[in-house]
Amino acid sequence: MYRFNNDYSEGAHPRILEALAEASREQNAVYGNDRHSQHAAELIRQRIGRNDVAVHFLEGGTQTNLTAISAFLRPYQAAVAAETGHINVHETGAIEATGHKVLTVHTENGLLTPEMVQKVLDEHTDEHMVSPKLVYVSDSTEIGTIYTKTSLTALSKFCKANQLYLYLDGARLGSALTSEENDLTLQDLADLTDAFYIGGTKNGVLFGEALVICNPELKADFRFMQKQRGAITAKGMVLGVQFEVLFQDNLYFDLASHANRMADLIRSEIEEAGFSFLSPSPTNQIFPILPNSLIEKLKQKYGFEFWAKIDESASAIRLVTSWATPESEVEAFIKDFHDFVQ
Repeated sequence: MYRFNNDYSEGAHPRILEALAEASREQNAVYGNDRHSQHAAELIRQRIGRNDVAVHFLEGGTQTNLTAISAFLRPYQAAVAAETGHINVHETGAIEATGHKVLTVHTENGLLTPEMVQKVLDEHTDEHMVSPKLVYVSDSTEIGTIYTKTSLTALSKFCKANQLYLYLDGARLGSALTSEENDLTLQDLADLTDAFYIGGTKNGVLFGEALVICNPELKADFRFMQKQRGAITAKGMVLGVQFEVLFQDNLYFDLASHANRMADLIRSEIEEAGFSFLSPSPTNQIFPILPNSLIEKLKQKYGFEFWAKIDESASAIRLVTSWATPESEVEAFIKDFHDFVQ
C-alpha cells in the first residue's frame, strides 16, 4: 500500500544523509554553535538578502511555534489565527499551555484578511479581555491555499498600523514558494513579517525548522526562551548540516517543486474526471470531494486522510505528495482512480 497521508513519512534526501554521516565523524561545537549551523544561517541570510535577521534552528513546527509565540508575547497577550490554523487545531493546546489564548477567525480558504483581524480587535477592548498582539498565518495554509504578495502586504500594513506582530508558519513554505500561483519570495517574507520559519521536516530533512526573526524588538534573549522550552538541541550540528545542504544550492526549492508537480498530476486527473475540491489548493496538499463508494475502493490500495463529511454520499479526503513521491506511484494511483470511477 502506498500512502499519501503526509509529506514526512520518508527519511531524508540522500545528500543530507551523506553530509550527516560525514559531519558525524567530526567533533563539533554544541548547542548550535557549530560551524555547520553558522554556515547554514549565513546561507539563509544570503538567500533572503538581509544580514540583519536572526536565524535559529529548532526541531519541529509545534516546538517552533510555541517557543516563538511565548517569547514574543507578554502574558496577557493573544494570537489571532484562522480557525484552521495549526496552532488552533493540531498542537494540543501548546500555545494556550504557554499562557496565550488563540483567538480564531472563520475563513473559507484558510487565509486571513485585515478585515477579519479588525473584527477581533473590535471585540477585545479593555483589560478584562486578552489583548490581541500577534497575527498567525501559514503559507501554505493547512488546506493548501497560499498568500499572494498583495494579500500578505495588505495584512502586513494592517499589522504595522495596529502595532501587531505578523508571524508566518512555514511548515510547507517550500511548497508555497514553488507553486505556479505564487509571487512571494523569501526576501518578501523578511520585509513583510516580524518572524517566519522555513520548514524542513516536511521538505526533505530528517527533522528541523529554521526560524527567521526579522523584527529587532524580538531578537533579544531569544535563546534563553529557546533553552527553557527545551528547544536548543545539544547536537545542534544535526540541524545545521541539514539546512546547510538545503541552501548550498537550490535543493530546498527543487524538492518542494517535485512535491507540487506530483500533486498537480493527481489534481488535474481528478478535475478532468469531473470532481470538485474542498479548497483551491495549488500546492502539494489536495482535497478532492469524492463519492464514499469511490473512497472505499481507493482505501484498499492507498493510504490518505479522511478530511470532512460533505453529505451522506460524499466526503473530502486529503492527498499529500512529498519530495520523495515516485512518479510511478502517482501514475499507479491515477490508473486505479480511473478504473474505480468506471
